[in-house]
Amino acid sequence: MKMDTILSGMRPTGRLHLGHLSVLENWRRFQERHNCYYMVANWHALTTAFDDPGLTVEATKEMVLDWMMVGLDPEQSTIFVQSEVKEHAELHLLLSLITPLSWLERCPTYKDQVQQFREQGKDITTYGFLGYPMLMAVDIIIYKSNLVPVGEDQLPHLEFCREVVRRFNHLYDKQVFPEPQPYLAEVAVVPGLDGRKMSKSYGNEIPLFSTPEEIDNKVRRMVTDPDRIHKHDPGHPDVCTVSQFYKVFNKVAFPEMEEGCKKGEIGCVACKKGLTKALIDYLAPYWERRRGLEKNADLVWDILNDGNKRARRQARQTMEEVRAAMGFEIPGSS
Repeated sequence: MKMDTILSGMRPTGRLHLGHLSVLENWRRFQERHNCYYMVANWHALTTAFDDPGLTVEATKEMVLDWMMVGLDPEQSTIFVQSEVKEHAELHLLLSLITPLSWLERCPTYKDQVQQFREQGKDITTYGFLGYPMLMAVDIIIYKSNLVPVGEDQLPHLEFCREVVRRFNHLYDKQVFPEPQPYLAEVAVVPGLDGRKMSKSYGNEIPLFSTPEEIDNKVRRMVTDPDRIHKHDPGHPDVCTVSQFYKVFNKVAFPEMEEGCKKGEIGCVACKKGLTKALIDYLAPYWERRRGLEKNADLVWDILNDGNKRARRQARQTMEEVRAAMGFEIPGSS
């Protein structure tokens, strides 16, 4: 029996890249032993893409195909769209009534992200963006999730969620929500082509669903040891982007590559050719699976419609408990 409940999600903002792969492979493993809810976080996407909400629809389809390509199974997990479960909005409203504004203002990433978007010419100082952590908390607790896969940088968001849970349970003297615990699963860190964090906004990403030609083109652009001028110069793999990829996608060959680089026995061109082959070999089974999934044009929407119904059932049950705990449910209402 699956005992723990996990909620995780992604924003539909464009093509997924190799930086997402390790997370998705973890999701695939989670569904075998946990009760998993995987959410298309399209309301979260609208906190920054509010000026063109239609973009999230096609992005939703592409993203879910990528999820299933890696092995997410709608028979084992509930795969759904955030905006199709209106109870998220109701709980968000109710919890916003009891949450001090200062809790939101101290979010460590808020000011950084506002500044980052301002540099791109976009003002996101909206009520919705400030309330982003609250909506994240709602996503988690409305399904009574007790485990949340997070990275170290997301721990403050989860602690905010736990504070909201404690405040609600204390105010209404009911243990409606469990305090979710962090699930610090191991995630492979894959840098972008230039060594920075892989991100579409930097233009340094490798799409998850790609082609051999695109992989080859991307790997050729990878930054290597800047101090290595000639093929036989001793290299420094620890500062080479290609080396970081070897650690993840070609672990068997990594020690030999590392030693050859340090001794000047293997050049950057040959190293990149080896990585290109390793990436294609690793991803090809996923690509083949996705091409098969694409043959059914309605597959994604059918899966999401079913997942939305399952998610609504749980969310409605939770909201009945919330209204009862707060004591304002109207007798005889449905």
